[in-house]
Amino acid sequence: MSEVHQVADRADPGRPAPARIYDYLLSGTNNFQADRDAAERITALVPELRDCAWANRGFHQRAAKWIAQRGIRQFIDIGSGLPTVGNTHDVVHQVDPGCRVVYADNDPMVREHATAILDDDERVRVIQGDLRDPGSVLAHPDLRALIDFSQPTGLLMTAVVHFVADESDPWRLLARYTGALAPGSYLALSHLTDDHKPPRAVAEFLRVFDHATEQMHFRSRPDVERLLTGLDLVSPRHPDGGGQLDYAGDWGAEDLGLSDSDGSRWLYCAVARRH
Repeated sequence: MSEVHQVADRADPGRPAPARIYDYLLSGTNNFQADRDAAERITALVPELRDCAWANRGFHQRAAKWIAQRGIRQFIDIGSGLPTVGNTHDVVHQVDPGCRVVYADNDPMVREHATAILDDDERVRVIQGDLRDPGSVLAHPDLRALIDFSQPTGLLMTAVVHFVADESDPWRLLARYTGALAPGSYLALSHLTDDHKPPRAVAEFLRVFDHATEQMHFRSRPDVERLLTGLDLVSPRHPDGGGQLDYAGDWGAEDLGLSDSDGSRWLYCAVARRH
């Protein structure tokens, strides 16, 4: 029996949830009919939505691996979503099997399902926590058991901050998280944008999430750049600084021509270092 059915009593199957919609777009099976219907409503006007999800997944994996290759051995993945192929710990363990990873998500299904498949790996923990409550997330005993805040950390926030409303001040929240990290830490961020997008497609995107467990908040390039205030943008081509905000498919891509897709252009992304 799929885990989605085993934990249905702890989730609302009638309301689509971001983690489950994302799981469906990545061809996962841990989703409900409401999640599948929501995804199909959006793809009717945004057929590149699946490409967008895969572009984000690719950026996440490339960024995590690159940060590990820079010597980082502990990671916090906030808004991690449901486990699928190529999770953060799978990627960074290819660089160093000793890397420690803490996943955090506010969807109870994520913790239930991830815990069930991690097979008591002492290097990996999963906590239920809300991005909008950094005090609770950063002080969680399971996170503190693995993360040494005196040492540099890789903080991954891919495709999650766009669920934080302006009223919750995502810029202050990002500063709170990065401010808790040691110098030399890295942030990997991706964020949906409505820059240069068809108004009807944007409106449908927003309308679908009006009925979901979290609402969508597109942001412009300047607003996403504000999230990175005080950090040095980096990339494989600019490892010591001088990086820039990219589209999700472009960051670290080997072939920029192939990576520059319509789906990729729905997401800005960057990796930045705390100095």
